[in-house]
Amino acid sequence: MTTPATFAVVGTGWRSGFFHRAAQNLPESLRATGVVSRSGRAEAHGVRAFASISDLLAADRPDFVIVSVPREVAPAAIRELVEAGVPTLVETPPAEHLDDLRELWADVGETDLVHVAEQYPRYPGHAARRAVIERGLIGRPTSVQVSSTHDYHAIALMRSLLSAPRGPVRVHARQFDSPLVDPMGRDDWTDDDGEKTATTVLATIDFGETSGLYDFTSNQWHNQLRHRRIVVRGSRGEIVDDDVVWMPEPRTMVDARIERRQRGYDLDLDGYATDHLALGGDVLWRTPFPGHRFSDKEIAIAEMLVTAGAWARGEGPGPYPLADGCQDHAIGLAIAESLETGQIAQVAREPWATPGV
Repeated sequence: MTTPATFAVVGTGWRSGFFHRAAQNLPESLRATGVVSRSGRAEAHGVRAFASISDLLAADRPDFVIVSVPREVAPAAIRELVEAGVPTLVETPPAEHLDDLRELWADVGETDLVHVAEQYPRYPGHAARRAVIERGLIGRPTSVQVSSTHDYHAIALMRSLLSAPRGPVRVHARQFDSPLVDPMGRDDWTDDDGEKTATTVLATIDFGETSGLYDFTSNQWHNQLRHRRIVVRGSRGEIVDDDVVWMPEPRTMVDARIERRQRGYDLDLDGYATDHLALGGDVLWRTPFPGHRFSDKEIAIAEMLVTAGAWARGEGPGPYPLADGCQDHAIGLAIAESLETGQIAQVAREPWATPGV
């Protein structure tokens, strides 16, 4: 990319800040040009505020626009941008209910102008696990257990690690309450060590030829008293978090660990930053932003934005197709339905399904 990709953001919420910070840290790759905000709040990001999408596009049409507003109002913004022919990256999920997803797909799905800002499969650890799978070490992946993030994000991880198509799915979910200290929130420590009721949702997800186990406890994104767990089982081995076991030849079992090389320790004076993740001498993932002190989330979001910029200019594939975002959310809605009814919930073959599935 010879010049920075330009983007604007519709919305000024918490998530929109990640997009602007990525541009501020990567001026050679990204440039934010404006914010659509009814309140006019844009000063914190150093960009111009616009009252409407039409005002934004009339003033300075960017390469792509990010829709970062509540799911119940996102479809209207997406439709307006697609009608104007603007490549659009929409926050997860792209719409609120299943009927809303179907209507949105009917209106914009075939345009290939809409991708979804699903960053979780791009986290370095998840990308490294996917690289292990792609190298064939554990054989054919057959099941995934995710106890990390929630809802459609967890489904995106499962489907990414399993290469699960967008087809019919069966979901059976249950929830359980138990006491748990909740010491941290989105902003900081709560300074409250009292036990409170936390809800854990367990769900089995039948993708057809593969399966997933969903396990999420209230506030697990921030509560460090609950470890994150990722288990990928395959026909010739498995991955448990960062540990890998496989059989490279008869009567030979190999155990190895995915190791992260972190710069900045001791006499490494080149700055504190993630360098790469490797399994023995095999580098599985290497940071696309050397020298930047990014968290894993910031790396994933920045990489997603750079990919979106190339896609918007016709220089590469998009970051995450709308069809996949719709499928992830449909399965997330099925988890909620199963919890409510106590029965198995079905996701049918939807309009965005993988051809032939």
